[in-house]
Amino acid sequence: MLALRLTLGTHPLVLLRRLGVAAASAGAGFLLLCALGYAVGHPGESQAALRRLLWCVLPLAATVHFAVAVARTDPSTRPRTGLSALGLGPARLAALAAASTAVSCTLGSAVALLVFLHLRGDLTGLPFDGAAAELLASGQPLPPAATVTLLAVVPFAASVAAGLTLRPRRKPLPEKGAAPAVEDRAAPPRRTPAAPGGLPWGVALIAVGLAIETYAAKGTSGAAVTLPREVLAGWVLASLGLALAGPGITHLCGRLLQALRPGATRLLAGRALMEEASRIGRPLGVASAVAAATLTATTLYADGGERPYGPLTGLGAGLVLGCTAATLLMAALESRQTRADTKEALLRLGASRALLRTAAGVRALALLVVFAPLTWAVAALAVLPLRG
Repeated sequence: MLALRLTLGTHPLVLLRRLGVAAASAGAGFLLLCALGYAVGHPGESQAALRRLLWCVLPLAATVHFAVAVARTDPSTRPRTGLSALGLGPARLAALAAASTAVSCTLGSAVALLVFLHLRGDLTGLPFDGAAAELLASGQPLPPAATVTLLAVVPFAASVAAGLTLRPRRKPLPEKGAAPAVEDRAAPPRRTPAAPGGLPWGVALIAVGLAIETYAAKGTSGAAVTLPREVLAGWVLASLGLALAGPGITHLCGRLLQALRPGATRLLAGRALMEEASRIGRPLGVASAVAAATLTATTLYADGGERPYGPLTGLGAGLVLGCTAATLLMAALESRQTRADTKEALLRLGASRALLRTAAGVRALALLVVFAPLTWAVAALAVLPLRG
């Protein structure tokens, strides 16, 4: 009940973000129900039905990622002074964030079920002259257990992911009698943020994925040919590599901005990128991977390829793109909230607001200059062996 009150009694912009989570959950739930409808309407094509269900994994993952990003920026679940005395400590707030996420996703799943039943003609007759009757297995009963299970996937996965992400981390306590020794041998504070360790692994995954795709694409005659599973596996590996290398690339951008006798603007921009590399870099890497996959798919379709699942392909791709862009915006908002105290301190020290705005623009420009060519290069290398 408390989670429901927090959901309804929040700022309109926060409520709008939660409605966005509900809309994304509705899209993912509708895709899952469409996969179920195809399986019911084509009982002899189990492999095709399984492929449609696996296709729903990407929109589902994008929805869960977006829901977690919204939960991280939710002001009602942020630890504040005095809440622990009321029984709302960090663990309790993480549970509330998970419950709020479950409420939003459950609302979306309910909307998906209503839309799906309406298009099937189970509520008020077949709409659109029965255009979706064959696709959604109209007139055939749906298995209730499978329907409920598929609709529960998104709320369950999103709430569990939000709870695990926001759970408090326990720091190990020093052994008895070791505290004075620890204080005596304490190292000086680190002057520069540590670099994330995923860059070498990300580059390796990108290289392996492109190599697998190049090897598997030998003998294909173009985009109209059904793509081998090895090619799709290469795409997945290259995309995972971009997502994994995102924080390291962001940290490297910060280092490059501070090279060669930087001024105040480049110094502030570079230091901010290094500090926020893990928070901003991963969504940037995911967005770069999605953009590269989109460019590759667009090129292949322009060369004569066909959408494998009809209009559902566009719906799933649009859901992935929308959730990825929204997650990136949530990461930028979280970074802004995290750096609010630092901004106020710089203003008290005499820094002008124009300087801070210029530093923010330099950060955005540096990320665009690095990630845009990288995304284009990965997409070009991915599509090159398929057009030979």
